[in-house]
Amino acid sequence: MSNLLSVDEALALILARVETLPAERVMLAAAATRVSAETVVSAVDVPPFRSSSMDGYAVRSVDLPGTLAIVDHSAAGRPSDATLGANQAIEISTGAVVPEGADTVVPVERVEVTGDTVTIPEPVPTRDNIREPGGDVRIGSALVSPGDVLTPARLGALAACGIESVMAHRVPRVTIVATGTELRPPGEPLARGQIYESNGLMLAAVLEAAGGAVTRLAAAEDTEDAHAASLEQALEADVVVTSGGVSVGPHDLVRLVQARLGVEEVFWGVAMRPGKPLAFGCRGRTLVFGLPGNPVSALVGALLFVRPALLALTGHTDPAPPFRPGLLAAPISQRPERDDFVRARVTWGEDGALVEPIVGQESHMIAHTTAATGLAWIPRGSGSLPAGSRVRFLPL
Repeated sequence: MSNLLSVDEALALILARVETLPAERVMLAAAATRVSAETVVSAVDVPPFRSSSMDGYAVRSVDLPGTLAIVDHSAAGRPSDATLGANQAIEISTGAVVPEGADTVVPVERVEVTGDTVTIPEPVPTRDNIREPGGDVRIGSALVSPGDVLTPARLGALAACGIESVMAHRVPRVTIVATGTELRPPGEPLARGQIYESNGLMLAAVLEAAGGAVTRLAAAEDTEDAHAASLEQALEADVVVTSGGVSVGPHDLVRLVQARLGVEEVFWGVAMRPGKPLAFGCRGRTLVFGLPGNPVSALVGALLFVRPALLALTGHTDPAPPFRPGLLAAPISQRPERDDFVRARVTWGEDGALVEPIVGQESHMIAHTTAATGLAWIPRGSGSLPAGSRVRFLPL
């Protein structure tokens, strides 16, 4: 086991081979979750004019308290052209332009209206309930910077500031190839020795959530010709992810065929469970991941290594898996030579996250994983961790 890389070493080697994808101009409507490749500044002051933050009456504070004549209305998008005079009021709605001459807005709840007059019984400070031009952001102010994820709030801010499009890093093209003669699509009848292919769908869900544009090829049978045909097609993508066929058995052909197709293998084998026989290589700028065929092994490998690579490709500045601190709810044995990634149920209490390993940790038990809400990282060791030990977990 001494030749196996640690998880951190393997991730570092992967990220060292990532070249951020070029930028392209994207309309805001299609930019959600993309990463900005430029500094974007506001095209306008927000708000662009003095506006009311309340439904009420625009008045002169010097006239208060008093009974004022209602002389006009100012609605959002339909401003009043009147200039407010002494002892006058203009009815105003939220977001509407504050008329000339007015220096405060009195909420409708604090007035009494009788016919064409409004009585305001108390004095009101100047500028009350008035939004000044540029009170949110000034024209020319930076809204997003390179590396910023275009979250819903940022997209809303860009639109409010008059921005129509943004330069964002291109979405990585990902091709997934499941290998195995025994694999059949869900819904088809199974013959003896056959199983349903589930890894492709599962991996696609993980990688689409990470921003990838995913293509799934049909499962490749365990022949060199079938592997070569699928992999040659897959290698046109930015990222290739295979599932199965990366161990050392007679039908494990992925690494052999990839080498013949010009893939440089960077490493094979990580000191982790599940997922030890994981391969990573490159052909040109294409990243090639060989994940084990056991479903949980494939899932763990995708979360720990493929997802961070996709995030790095799209310009994320911190692509590492977002592990969080927690406390073990029960004791757990350590493995002397490999880190263990244990499926766990995470609950929250006064002391933070409580991490409880679930029953059924074998790497083929994908159905058991549905009960897990976290993946606990149990470091290698010669003993065990008692309940209450601090661990890190990855939310699922």
